[in-house]
Amino acid sequence: MKESDNPISILLAEDDPNLGAFLQTYLTSKGYATHLCRDGQSAYDAFMQGGFNFLITDIMMPVKDGFSLAKDVRKVDSRIPILFLTAKTLEADRLKGFQMGGDDYLTKPFSMDELLLRIRAIVRRTMEKPKDEEQPSYQLGPAVFDVIGQKLVGENGQEVLLTGKETELLKVLCLHENEVVERKEVLQKVWKVDNYFNARSMDVYITKLRKALKQVCQAGIINAHGVGYKLVV
Repeated sequence: MKESDNPISILLAEDDPNLGAFLQTYLTSKGYATHLCRDGQSAYDAFMQGGFNFLITDIMMPVKDGFSLAKDVRKVDSRIPILFLTAKTLEADRLKGFQMGGDDYLTKPFSMDELLLRIRAIVRRTMEKPKDEEQPSYQLGPAVFDVIGQKLVGENGQEVLLTGKETELLKVLCLHENEVVERKEVLQKVWKVDNYFNARSMDVYITKLRKALKQVCQAGIINAHGVGYKLVV
């Protein structure tokens, strides 16, 4: 998932004016919509107005500290990821941060690269759908791949029926949308056995799927020579 495409809106609570402004500029440049507050109470007020799905908060702040902010936010939204920033290094403070519902803890001073990596890791753990989690349908541009109905449905309602094998094959490709999936992996998941005859059969089904997709949308399946296939949406 590209950061520029992520629907992530960060609420940043940091009372240090220089660090706060720098973090806001940096995170914005990385594609994260970021709103800066100077104390815990104003951050909580902003949170209650809605629109945020990630909280980064300093611990030592005026009016309302970061622990209190996290506790109050958790009462409203039990799932929002929370990353604590602090100059404290005591183990007791780290434990308290996690007890308050924090997902991670970053001690000052820290590098921007480390901050970005922590954010990405938290997003993967808490917000992104696992690659192997199957869905009843997939959006392919203006078209919909109906897994249960075994069909492709175009934006004007036109339908292209798929066989069971075509459905299973397209489902694997959808789980790796816009990524190369190795031929061996496809064969093992759809045909259960990786051999020459099944590989030839897979090539035939890939050709059929390309024709089916072409009837309802611009999504296509491209060859990654010697590696596998990529469903491009």
